[in-house]
Amino acid sequence: FRAEEITAHSSNVSSLVLGKSSGRLLATGGDDCRVNVWSVNKPNCIMSLTGHTTPIESLQINTNEELIVAGSQSGSIRVWDLEAAKILRTLLGHKANICSLDFHPFGSFVASGSLDTNIKLWDVRRKGCVFRYKGHTEAVRCLRFSPDGKWLASAADDHTVKLWDLAAGKIMFEFTGHTGPVNVVEFHPNEYLLASGSSDRTVRFWDLEKFQVVSCIEEEATPVRCVLFNPDGCCLYSGFQDSLRVYGWEPERCFDVVLVNWGKVADLSICNNQLIGVSFAQSTVSSFVVDLGRVTKSDSIPHGLIRDDEPLVSPTPTGSSLRRIYDRPSTSCSKPQRVKHNSESERRSPSSEDDRDEKESKAEIQNPEDYKEIFQPKNAICRTPPRNNEPFPAPPEDDPVAAKEAVKPSQAADVQTPLPKQELVRTVLLLLELLSQFLLQPDPVQRPPIAASTPLTRTEPSVIPAARNEPIGLKASDFLPAVKNQSQSELVDEEAMSQIRKGHETMCVVLTSRHKNLDTVRAVWSTGDIKARINSVDSAVAINDLSVVVDLLNIVNQKASLWKLDLCTIVLPQIEKLLQSKYESYVQTGCTSLKLILQRFLPLITDILAAPPSVGVDITREERLHKCKLCYKQLKNISSIVKNKSGLSGRHGSAFRELHLLMAVLE
Repeated sequence: FRAEEITAHSSNVSSLVLGKSSGRLLATGGDDCRVNVWSVNKPNCIMSLTGHTTPIESLQINTNEELIVAGSQSGSIRVWDLEAAKILRTLLGHKANICSLDFHPFGSFVASGSLDTNIKLWDVRRKGCVFRYKGHTEAVRCLRFSPDGKWLASAADDHTVKLWDLAAGKIMFEFTGHTGPVNVVEFHPNEYLLASGSSDRTVRFWDLEKFQVVSCIEEEATPVRCVLFNPDGCCLYSGFQDSLRVYGWEPERCFDVVLVNWGKVADLSICNNQLIGVSFAQSTVSSFVVDLGRVTKSDSIPHGLIRDDEPLVSPTPTGSSLRRIYDRPSTSCSKPQRVKHNSESERRSPSSEDDRDEKESKAEIQNPEDYKEIFQPKNAICRTPPRNNEPFPAPPEDDPVAAKEAVKPSQAADVQTPLPKQELVRTVLLLLELLSQFLLQPDPVQRPPIAASTPLTRTEPSVIPAARNEPIGLKASDFLPAVKNQSQSELVDEEAMSQIRKGHETMCVVLTSRHKNLDTVRAVWSTGDIKARINSVDSAVAINDLSVVVDLLNIVNQKASLWKLDLCTIVLPQIEKLLQSKYESYVQTGCTSLKLILQRFLPLITDILAAPPSVGVDITREERLHKCKLCYKQLKNISSIVKNKSGLSGRHGSAFRELHLLMAVLE
């Protein structure tokens, strides 16, 4: 039955996870860049964790439910201490979305898998990367430590499951056989056995001693979304869309099928002989409870189909094992053997960046009473939520009316208050920034800044890189209509939000206008003769939109023979603007065009200007001389800009230094 339905975030929910110790702790991550912590049987948010600047992609709670780790779209990872209600660590190093996370069962280590195909092991105490594991060729979707803490299993979109030796820092074995992306992987709680679920609608069991497949169960259902072994290891629970299936593996069989209207279930947990499943849709999170007392977990009366070509095997007596059992450390203080460090850069994250981000991160306690009850118990030895929680009250029958009454309308008033407008503004700005990575935007017109109660303290770079993982130098005023009355120095939040809501329509108008301008330029260019091409460039400049000029120059730069002296006189003033732009792509295009002009025309310009005057009247020579003088004057203006920027470091500095050498003759 459905236990609870909550509105978890002000925007779409992007990830969620259940605490495995108590089964009652729930964490959700959203597109609003927040992590909210809940108790499954309570409708109010306990704590809201901030600090990330991009949507949350992955979450995990440690075994003792003291720490929570969240990975974002930008590749950053943050660890919070739930009891102290503060940020503990910020870990930087991945170059793309964090797709999977897991805590080591004993030591203070975290494993992360990313869209960049890398797996990293982090030491939370030392704030650095211990080791990086390479081998997958696509996104790593799930990570799990073995119960003894010596191995790490990874599942990825490349259809493989890999087993890594943490102490040796290398791969032990690669399990192949799935024909689709592997979504989830889980260790047996006692035996050397591994289960994996895939989008190919199969669940496979792998023997970790013989490194071979034990059994493969294929269903005509939907992709496998999550798996969980029963605590005693007698069966495996598999979550499909709208159903729960219970599997055995020697021989392979389906013990039971339970229809649960949970949609795309995201995580499973067991508490008090009840299986809790959670799913999300848009901003809503729903929790469901299955009474395991009513579920068949042994092969005495199998509900599923048994393979006809395999003999029926008698069940294994309780407490016995068909394979080796994990050797667990005698104390929870043990930790995995430290492995070698890759490099100093891998071992430590940038301290200044971490300190700044940790100051910006915070934990907002939304419900102090629930927080004290769960994270600050009177008995410090007992971890809460306590293991002896009362089970969820099951309805007398599986009545859909009763399920609907599990969520009362009166609870809507207890849902967490929507996030402040500033957070929503930041989220909208992030979406606009992601779009701007694919579109060349014109240099923004200077407009009044928007008032904000929490201004950003990050220093804006002089040049915004073309490829970036977070907003840099992006202001809401760049996307708002110009204010005619320049005396108006600020916009109130309500007016800013009203304008931003119109952003979609505005962006369509901008793109339509740009497309129309480019069509006009192309129509003139396509006539074929040189004069028409010069006129097309002239018309592009007359549009007064640098993005159109950049689009045109990117085409002309690919064919040097298109460059003429007439074209140089038109383009050089635009190149001067491009070199001073804050957009990296504009600067790159300007440098490429200027380099072509210097290589092809600077010797010609200097020779013509140095030649003695001709005898008689030569109209063609006089026109050429006039164009050369005009180009020379423009190049002199540009040379001062190039000289000032030649001291920059990195790729831009190298490009400007090369241009400075080519322009040395002008000095």
